[in-house]
Amino acid sequence: MPAPGKTAARPITVVVADDELPAVNELAFLLGRDSRVGEIHRASSGAQALRAIEAHAVDAVFLDIHMPALSGLDIARVLAAQERPPAIVFVTADEEQALTAFDLAAVDYLLKPVRPERLAESVRRICESGTEPAVTDTDVVTVVQGGTTRVIRREDIRYVQAQGDYARLHTDGASYLIRVPLADLEEQWAGSFVRTHRSYLVARSFIRAVRVAGGRASITVGSTELPVSRRHLPGVRTTLAAGRIRPSS
Repeated sequence: MPAPGKTAARPITVVVADDELPAVNELAFLLGRDSRVGEIHRASSGAQALRAIEAHAVDAVFLDIHMPALSGLDIARVLAAQERPPAIVFVTADEEQALTAFDLAAVDYLLKPVRPERLAESVRRICESGTEPAVTDTDVVTVVQGGTTRVIRREDIRYVQAQGDYARLHTDGASYLIRVPLADLEEQWAGSFVRTHRSYLVARSFIRAVRVAGGRASITVGSTELPVSRRHLPGVRTTLAAGRIRPSS
């Protein structure tokens, strides 16, 4: 694997493992379209995946979590014992295993159906970050509420509100406090969220209206009206124009 922070000098070799053949073929097809990916070895079971890893110089493994006999988690635990294990990306429809993925130092955690842009991001992490854990911009977010740890979809987060060194994630009818500064989330989620105010980061997909009146600007997210600061208004206008949302007055 390349050293952290450096781009791979050669296309990476990967193993795609899933007990459903259509899922293997689809993921292999998408990976094959990425110039950073070279050899792609397919496996329809955990045992086949391990044999492929042993037989080839593999840089990364894309694992379904739920496979008969040897699950993706089982394979990850086996690989963790190696001196230089390949990077691991879990590809699953199961949102509940993200915490376990963190513990196993997964490079990424993709939810099915896999979006090409998210898969490209996983490949970037593999190429540039070696096997360093980098589960910071995934499709799910781990939160703790009332002493209970749970996972929420990032796509369900409507907006984020700064609260000191913490950030409050607002979904439909609930909110969750995480110990991450708003500026860090702004950087990690730049593709799907836009900064509208020093205290707010808003999901582009949830913005329904923009209003400019009396020298003040605001946006509507669901039934909530949020301020847009003078500093961030030009950027918000540019972002929303690209999404064909126009200000009203």
